[in-house]
Amino acid sequence: MEKQEMLTIKNLHASIDNKPIIKGLNLSIKRGEIHVIMGKNGSGKSTLAKIIAGHPYYKVTSGDIFFNNDNITNEEPENRSHKGIFLAFQYPIEVPGVSNIDFLRLAYNSKQKSLQKDELDPLSFFELIHHKIKAIDMDTKFLNRHLNEGFSGGEKKKNEVLQMSLLQSELSILDEIDSGLDVDALKNIASNINNFANKNNSILLITHYQRLVDYIRPKYVHIMHEGKIIYTGNETTAAKIEKYGYDSVSLIK
Repeated sequence: MEKQEMLTIKNLHASIDNKPIIKGLNLSIKRGEIHVIMGKNGSGKSTLAKIIAGHPYYKVTSGDIFFNNDNITNEEPENRSHKGIFLAFQYPIEVPGVSNIDFLRLAYNSKQKSLQKDELDPLSFFELIHHKIKAIDMDTKFLNRHLNEGFSGGEKKKNEVLQMSLLQSELSILDEIDSGLDVDALKNIASNINNFANKNNSILLITHYQRLVDYIRPKYVHIMHEGKIIYTGNETTAAKIEKYGYDSVSLIK
């Protein structure tokens, strides 16, 4: 049985402040697949992630984004989230005054409400999040701290993975989830991503490094250059880039 198309991007063009960033990008991700996007700084990787999630700063000038066959090109960010799209930020922001557990419960209940499912009271939610946080080997003390405030880089990234696990989104976009992590933290994050992945969801990873690709073993590795995907290969592509760089392996034309 052929896998269902989850995300389809057709000839996407987008800009910020009238400056073109995405220039005719095409991408297709099927249910159950893990994809990686690599590319030089400034190639448009993080911009693409934000556009898929519906970031208002970026303007789609032409092309379409389909999620589960629905055209979401002009959907509001919260609607995309409720439909099943999750974005883990490259630099998660600190939010003083908002406890992590309150933020997580609000996000969870907001999605439950949109799906016309029961919301959880604080006690019931604590039982759920306690199970989730233990599964990713994160200390429960982080639940009562302010959102990302004073968190190390690795702790912030674990908190993003916790959100992904809690929301059980169909498409998870992880923007440089490996940046700033030591070897042990990277292995932990990769293990949690692998445990989360299944035949019913899809994951899009943005990274500069072969290490994450080695741990995750994606089905496809895409290379972005000047706002479009110019090459698609398998996991061995990352090793070639690590060894020879982008230009010397004749990927950039």
